[in-house]
Amino acid sequence: MTKNTKEDKRLKDHYSKEKDWLKWGPYLSERQWGTVREDYSPNGDAWNYLPHDHARSRTYRWGEDGIAGISDRYCNICFSVALWNGKDPILKERLFGLTGPQGNHGEDVKELYYYLENTPSHSYMKHLYKYPQNEFPYNQLVEENRNRGKHDTEFELLDTGIFDNNEYFDVHTEYAKAEGEDILVKISVSNRGPKEAMAVVLPTIWIRNFWSFTGMEEKPIIKKKGSKKAPHVTVDHSYVGKYNLYFDEPSRVLFTENETNAERVFDGKNEHPFKKDLFHDAVIENDFSLAEKNKEGTKCAPMYELNLAPGETKVIKLRLSNQDIDSPIDDTFEAVFEERIKESRSFLESITENSSEEEREIQKQAFAGLLWTKQYYNYEVEQWIKGDPGTNPPHERKHGRNSTWQTFRNHDILSMPDAWEYPWFAAWDSAFHCVTFSMLDHEFAKKQLLLFTKEWYMAANGQIPAYEWNFSDVNPPVQAWAAIQIYQMEQRKTGKGDLSFLKRMFNKLALNFTWWVNREDSLNNNVFEGGFLGLDNIGVFDRSNGIPGGGVLEQVDGTSWMALYCLNMLEIALEISLHDNTFEDMALKYFGHFVFIAEALNKITEESMSSWDEKEGFFYDTLILPDGKKIPIKVRSISGLLSMAAVLNIRKECLAKLPRFKASMDWYRTYRVETQKYQVVEEYDPNKDVLLSLVPKKRLDILIHSILDESEFLADYGIRSLSKAHETKYQIEINGSIYGINYEPAESSTDLFGGNSNWRGPIWMPMNYLFISSLKEYHNYFGDDLKFDYPTGSDNPLNLKEIGFEISKRLIGIFKKDENGNRPVNELDKEKYTDEHFKDLILFYEYFDGNNGRGVGASHQTGWTALVANLIEEINR
Repeated sequence: MTKNTKEDKRLKDHYSKEKDWLKWGPYLSERQWGTVREDYSPNGDAWNYLPHDHARSRTYRWGEDGIAGISDRYCNICFSVALWNGKDPILKERLFGLTGPQGNHGEDVKELYYYLENTPSHSYMKHLYKYPQNEFPYNQLVEENRNRGKHDTEFELLDTGIFDNNEYFDVHTEYAKAEGEDILVKISVSNRGPKEAMAVVLPTIWIRNFWSFTGMEEKPIIKKKGSKKAPHVTVDHSYVGKYNLYFDEPSRVLFTENETNAERVFDGKNEHPFKKDLFHDAVIENDFSLAEKNKEGTKCAPMYELNLAPGETKVIKLRLSNQDIDSPIDDTFEAVFEERIKESRSFLESITENSSEEEREIQKQAFAGLLWTKQYYNYEVEQWIKGDPGTNPPHERKHGRNSTWQTFRNHDILSMPDAWEYPWFAAWDSAFHCVTFSMLDHEFAKKQLLLFTKEWYMAANGQIPAYEWNFSDVNPPVQAWAAIQIYQMEQRKTGKGDLSFLKRMFNKLALNFTWWVNREDSLNNNVFEGGFLGLDNIGVFDRSNGIPGGGVLEQVDGTSWMALYCLNMLEIALEISLHDNTFEDMALKYFGHFVFIAEALNKITEESMSSWDEKEGFFYDTLILPDGKKIPIKVRSISGLLSMAAVLNIRKECLAKLPRFKASMDWYRTYRVETQKYQVVEEYDPNKDVLLSLVPKKRLDILIHSILDESEFLADYGIRSLSKAHETKYQIEINGSIYGINYEPAESSTDLFGGNSNWRGPIWMPMNYLFISSLKEYHNYFGDDLKFDYPTGSDNPLNLKEIGFEISKRLIGIFKKDENGNRPVNELDKEKYTDEHFKDLILFYEYFDGNNGRGVGASHQTGWTALVANLIEEINR
């Protein structure tokens, strides 16, 4: 049951609308440049239209970005930290990284930063940025990665040697809310090097520019107030009200406008010199005459010049408040921080009460990353296509990317996969995120999941937008799975599930389910295609961009996702039916549909070939050519294993309360026995639980042996996405062309599928979580009657629940220290991560090396990798 911590009280007050604790948060993006919504190029080249080099000089249209920043929920007023070490050619206002085409494995942030702590109400937040004292190696990072190929690892910031002598600053940025709109800020700069070093710190507040695009009746303004010893600025914004930014006495107070420097970017003419990049020019050139000339503008920064001895820390204090405060930074300032930190730890302990100290630290940083990557997202496709008044939009955009999604219109706080590498939502990523969010904040998790079913997200035909680069791509339909997970988690914690939430999700997802049935089963045989489905590198060819020979690819994962979708919708319908029997009809619908899918995937007749290979004991995709020829694509991957995830144990107690559903299910089984149809329900006793499984028990036994085989799927740190058996390359000839795939434990060696996508071997947290959940569901039915050697051939029989726990421990082990103090996730930099100021820092990568567990892909993809926090909670429950 819920423990009443101060943080729980804040959330309760917020959602009851007594206080608005979430008006301000870490909503400022880490990268706005290079995004689709900022791309107004004629050819859809987002990376080059607004690159990093332009970001300091060009005004954004749809958002803002910064380091360790915050904003109000609509990104009207923004605050972040800018830095300069006296040597860099660029004022460090935002994080640097390589674009997709620049990186040898796709887009890649080249900075060291860590999310250390955050609460659901953002009453306390802590962020760490490690800033080199020597010139930042921008060119070296670009050139070295350009020279590296797909078989090479990525060249990272630590690889440049710039941190070898510890000549860097630790910049901790902390926020503590005295009230919802009274935010205390503390920036602590520590010299970790052996020599005295200088750091310039510019805590920057600015206003998002609407006036240059849409027009505003009254342009917002930031004005200097107070005395030299006790300065502050006021922010007056008609959309969000009036605020004061109080701060410690600075060296200078700089002002400019958040407007494009047309002269620098477009060789145009500026109406005035007060442009977005003025602070950059002033600091780098040591000329502050312009930046100090005005006492007002739309961008402002008090400037602090710090000289720090080795080991010394200096602290800058600020306060952003909607109140007029006589003594804003007095003795109570630290007291507020101490209180919020204490409350944050109390809240953490209340939701991780059974965790060890080390496990709790892993969970704390996983939660922190998840919460820090809540970002403001604004994209109105129709307006983006038309262009703003007075502009001449390229004609190509009317028929290009996302042009069929003109009803898409949002300005919401969304959970991003990675706030730098993927600073936009991905529908299935978000569903996984919500399962971890539900440990922290049930209401946010539910509202987030519901967003994707809103009329300004979901298309009229029921399709859910996939992700910004292509809304029309197809992500796995995991929203129903997430919905029932969240419902059950809240039910366990509070004793009561939110039935209204389930109904709202069910009604909208019924539309989405119908879209899938109508659009992704072209042969009308209940075996689904789908294309991308997230598993973009798992096959021998790109499943989204034309099937070889003009055929149709019947996908095991597409069919398995739909079977799982059926069972999730069935489970939701059954739960609702216990309270509202009008939903029993829908339960029957999804039960029947599941039976047809299971039959289609498993049955062999003269007319159709099952996806199951009896000799090799695996489910394979089937390519059907226009002449009817069927070719199995024999890749042993998580696509074939995904069939195990579609399982539901219906409790006898539930059936007893739903006699109409039970009677219809009895009729179904009797009819299929009499007509000698494929028996989906293998074992049936009217007085016992009923198991619905896409995989019959005989095949389940074979698949589990494969998944627990360390020479195939079971790695030291979880389940691989491709069998290690494919260290010997698999090849197939289709219409005279050769296609192939081989096991690659880490970075991709091909750019066929673009970017840094790679499911050819790495361990992938969300898929592992699904498999573990399915093993528990099988155990609910079979109990100790079904055991397997763990690992295969070990003579160590365990039941399926125990096996799920053991796999969980392997996954958690990615982040735990070994006897030498090394975490597997840091395998490439383990020496550095035993350093005093690195040893407790954890990054939650996109996926993990299938051989040694090191982090691969997006380095801060805390969204679905935050599921490790759920795994820790579950093994300790």
